[in-house]
Amino acid sequence: MHHISNKKGLLALSPLIVFIVMYLVTSIVAGDFYKIPITVAFMMSSMYAIATSTGKPLAERINVFSKGASTNNMMLMLWIFVLAGAFANSAKEMGSIDAMVNFTLNALPSNLLLPGIFLAACLISLSIGTSVGTIVALIPIAVGIAQNTGVSLPLMAGIVVGGSFFGDNLSFISDTTVAATNTQGCRMKDKFLVNIYIVLPAAIAIIAIYTFLGFGVASTHNPSAIQYLNILPYILVIVTAIFGMNVMAVLTIGIAMTGIIGIWNGAYDLFGWFHSMGNGIVGMGELIIITMLAGGLLEIIRMNGGVDYVINKLTARINGKRGAEGTIALLVSLVDICTANNTVAILTVGGIAKDISQRYDIDSRKSASILDTMSCCIQGIIPYGAQLLMAAGLAKINPAHIVPYLYYPFAIGLVTILAIVFRYPKKYS
Repeated sequence: MHHISNKKGLLALSPLIVFIVMYLVTSIVAGDFYKIPITVAFMMSSMYAIATSTGKPLAERINVFSKGASTNNMMLMLWIFVLAGAFANSAKEMGSIDAMVNFTLNALPSNLLLPGIFLAACLISLSIGTSVGTIVALIPIAVGIAQNTGVSLPLMAGIVVGGSFFGDNLSFISDTTVAATNTQGCRMKDKFLVNIYIVLPAAIAIIAIYTFLGFGVASTHNPSAIQYLNILPYILVIVTAIFGMNVMAVLTIGIAMTGIIGIWNGAYDLFGWFHSMGNGIVGMGELIIITMLAGGLLEIIRMNGGVDYVINKLTARINGKRGAEGTIALLVSLVDICTANNTVAILTVGGIAKDISQRYDIDSRKSASILDTMSCCIQGIIPYGAQLLMAAGLAKINPAHIVPYLYYPFAIGLVTILAIVFRYPKKYS
């Protein structure tokens, strides 16, 4: 990796700074996260990024932007958004979500709803290994519960997003686990053991907090007979996902089931089903635009050396084991902020983290755990990451409104920092 001057490095990172100032700072100062639409903030910073990338013809710069907006990873996300929109809306219109909410409210006492939803998100994400899949399955149910109990909608969304990162971080089939263990050269089982030591105290603390917060929750829900047939599309989505089926196949099966049951029980006719799917897809439009603009913007930053600059700066001043582990944590965090994808962040810094680990004699299981946990922490709190965008899109709220309620992602970041400072767990430090 060649040396990048401060001037060039900061210029490369400046589009991200423009975005943060435009969207976050302006919104915080104005006290209103709807002041500047996130789409406009991304469009402006993308235009600025293309304009300030000198040294290449304009057409080529636009090409780089377009390539970043349409990587395989990015397109996969967009197809999931399209299918999720179609499924969520057709399931809603045929009564599947209402039936599932009814079922949940009947099954759980109202003072245990918050920890119950968090645990459900933890278990589903642990089984399916993807935070996005968990969010697609649970956010509509969480929205229904919020409406029936008067619990704040951003809090309910935060509970689901937080729990979804439990499995994203720990599951054996999670992309981040695969990336972290492969780049660090350790076995998944061993990384899991170290990782669970670090994050389990956080998960227990968060369950305790939700149990405490849930004491005052009273359901305004009148228990009605549960329409078990209407629950079927949701049960099928959760079960097929738990058995490790691809998330796109899972959603396709869910969509087919909503059509069969919805038409059979008269919720809509064939064209009504098509319309409800169409409206669901259109509802995902803003989400798709943000994802593509973010992908393009971050690709320009990478091309101009912004990510390399961050890595160079951080690896220059390491001393001792704590410093080395802290650098790995900071590296993956900053690269995740610059790429908005935790798997990509781990793959980007994995090789460097491995070198640092070998040089400072850090256990590969600990370095893999730090990489995975810190990338999940940051991915869980950036308002332009796929998970928060997806949750906000399905709950019809602004992603920034969910951020203050993301207790679990913040907690795993905190426990990872404590694990570095206090050399915990001792056996692996």
